[in-house]
Amino acid sequence: MIDTRKAIRYFIKYLKPYKKGIAIVIILSLLSSGAQVIAPTFLGRAVTDLTKYLSDLKKGTASLNTFYSALWSMLLFYVLSQVAIFIAWMVMSKFNADSTNDMRENLFAKFQRMLVRYFDTHQDGKLLSLFTSDLDNIFNAMNNAIFEIISQGIMFIGTIVIMFMVNQQLAWTTIATTPLILIASVLIMKKARIYLDKQQDEIGDLNGYITEQINGEKIIITNDLRKESVENFKTYNNRVRNAMFKGQFYSGILFPLMIGLNLLNLAIVIAMGAWMIISGQVSQAIGLGLIVTFVEYSQTYFQPLTQITSIYSMIQLALTGARRLATVEEQKDEDAVPNGKKIHGLQKAVKLENVHFGYDENKEILHGINISVNKGQSVAVVGPTGSGKTTIMNLINRFYDVNSGKITFDGTDVRDIQLESLRNNVGIVLQDSVLFTGTIADNIRYGKPNASMDEVISAAKQADIHEFIESLPDSYETQVNDASSVFSTGQKQLISIARTILTNPDFLILDEATSNVDTVTEEKIQKAMDAVIAGRTSFVIAHRLKTILNSDKIVVLKDGNVIESGSHEELLKEKGFYYKLYTDQMAFD
Repeated sequence: MIDTRKAIRYFIKYLKPYKKGIAIVIILSLLSSGAQVIAPTFLGRAVTDLTKYLSDLKKGTASLNTFYSALWSMLLFYVLSQVAIFIAWMVMSKFNADSTNDMRENLFAKFQRMLVRYFDTHQDGKLLSLFTSDLDNIFNAMNNAIFEIISQGIMFIGTIVIMFMVNQQLAWTTIATTPLILIASVLIMKKARIYLDKQQDEIGDLNGYITEQINGEKIIITNDLRKESVENFKTYNNRVRNAMFKGQFYSGILFPLMIGLNLLNLAIVIAMGAWMIISGQVSQAIGLGLIVTFVEYSQTYFQPLTQITSIYSMIQLALTGARRLATVEEQKDEDAVPNGKKIHGLQKAVKLENVHFGYDENKEILHGINISVNKGQSVAVVGPTGSGKTTIMNLINRFYDVNSGKITFDGTDVRDIQLESLRNNVGIVLQDSVLFTGTIADNIRYGKPNASMDEVISAAKQADIHEFIESLPDSYETQVNDASSVFSTGQKQLISIARTILTNPDFLILDEATSNVDTVTEEKIQKAMDAVIAGRTSFVIAHRLKTILNSDKIVVLKDGNVIESGSHEELLKEKGFYYKLYTDQMAFD
């Protein structure tokens, strides 16, 4: 129930700006439903008039004027109802499309503000399903279910009122089976909701698996695991199928149940009407008119119940999607520190002071780290996999915040610096470089959109990628994306370096920039790195120790602790852990 309220609040939030459109739809629904409720009274009147006409034929005083008048009135009300429905549908389609568009835009904007931790702990496919299946379900429900709920709800209430105004005895007869409907609906809907919720979760898992397999396709092929991949896919897909079947099965029970109860109700209404005629409570003409009228009202009374139950699965899937989207909106944003300090370049040093951190609060990764990077210095951090090297990079740029201790930028805790200002002064070349959809020039100027073409070319030349770009048919206007086969891993990293050069950061973090490339490309990258490091304060994370031999200081990490620190020569003289790492690597190079 709490989750349902959350979903409803989510809908209200996004529909509120379109209250004028909703008001128009409600007014038109009132008009349409009112016309449909009133129309059956003219049908009953027509039957009564026709019965009287047949009786008056013997007397020679018969006239069909009132009969035709009733028929034309009934037709007019039905036409009016359909015209109102058409206009309401057009209005509703517009604000539904707009509100769903708002949801999609706000979801994407929310993603840009959220903590990196959220993305590190959720599969890409599950996140993608929020934009696809969840929002599609919401749009379909809003486009089909909302109007039905409004119009059918009005018709349901209006029908009850009119029935009691026409004949209370037949009105009570018509609604006699309602308690059965309510009990059955609650029980079945409760069961259906469990599986419809599970269906969306399983679809998210399936999307996550598909994304994972696409990204790892080469590894799957290399290890000859295609059959296993297909079998695992079948497992995920079967879970979706089973949840979908059970959800649709239980929600599908409602529709035939309503039809069955409606037919039962029709029989009861006809029997009651016949008894009223036989017992002399009403004349034959009036009785037949009442029977026809209440047969129509029985259909009108059950129609809202039948329609809403037939789209229950659609409504429930939309509520599930809304709950999932609302849960994302509740996630904590990054602390942008809007009133924090602005920094204008590094003046003294970046320091990690007694830093403790763990991605899981029960498992600490860094244990009291102390590192100082003075202005103009190049400091390298080395160590085995899992020692905490990349974690330090995440903390300096505030992808994560320390558990205790602090990181300072010229003596100011990074948590007290405006986030935008901090990141404008820190440049990062990541281990896995990313190309965004667009031209090569767009990718290089990604961090500085207003950069001139001359600046772009200059950055590319410094990164030693200009000649390759010029060799392409469209040069800097070549269209690329991250899946593009135009570039090797090393060339992507060179473009990433050019991107960083263009932003001209004061403090530079290089995260294993040569860890996934061949020797020739490594030399190119190293040359580019030397160019970008020159005159800047830099923090280099590397596995290949020969790339950081000229660093001013090398910090050695092991198991989240700083165990050695000094220049390359100093560390070799100590013949400690660094010495072992270096000699082992040199033996294989």
